[in-house]
Amino acid sequence: MKFAVIQFPGSSCDLDLYHAVTDVLGEKAEYVPHHETDLSAYDAILLPGGASYGDAVRAGALARTAPVMEGIIAAAKEGKPVLGVGNGFQILTEAGLLPGAFLKNRDQKFICRNVKVQVVNNRTLFTSEYTEGEELNIPIAHGEGNFYCDEETYGRLKENNQIVFVYSDGNPNGSVGDIAGLVNEKGNVLGMMPHPERAAESILGSEDGLNVFKSIVNEWRESHANQA
Repeated sequence: MKFAVIQFPGSSCDLDLYHAVTDVLGEKAEYVPHHETDLSAYDAILLPGGASYGDAVRAGALARTAPVMEGIIAAAKEGKPVLGVGNGFQILTEAGLLPGAFLKNRDQKFICRNVKVQVVNNRTLFTSEYTEGEELNIPIAHGEGNFYCDEETYGRLKENNQIVFVYSDGNPNGSVGDIAGLVNEKGNVLGMMPHPERAAESILGSEDGLNVFKSIVNEWRESHANQA
């Protein structure tokens, strides 16, 4: 399986994603700069965390205008897995690939620590290697991680089982419904504020995030086996 790791000016977690995919999981990955538009050679797209474009204007707002978004949107429409972590999640909402928006953290402070996250939907191509209700230990690192949507949108997210991860031991940033991660209606685009790539091997203190990437690979292999 071949992953594209998107690099925006200011991205700082691209190396972490690349390491998790190649060195830990043993799959192929390439860095793809923000000015590329064709992502057809890749099986999955990863949008890293970090302050793209310095979070100028609003986190993810300028990255939304980068040429590479053309390829990301096309990949999402084709049904390819698209994962946005941290700032990547913010970019996906700015691009309209996921609902909602992000506000500054409730306490107006940058937060960088491990949090408890519960898997509330393990029937997605990003969570099939988890059990429903499983609690994960994964770090967060953000200043604008306060996910917001109106009541109607929140109701629709719950009804469609689009909420995938929730904070389970206190809400660190004020997100509506304790939401830590959600998918689009089609189920192939996931945004999450916790960083699974920073919890992908024991030396980092937790391997709880690795199954996000294992799920993507296993679901891809299964779909291709069925096609064969």
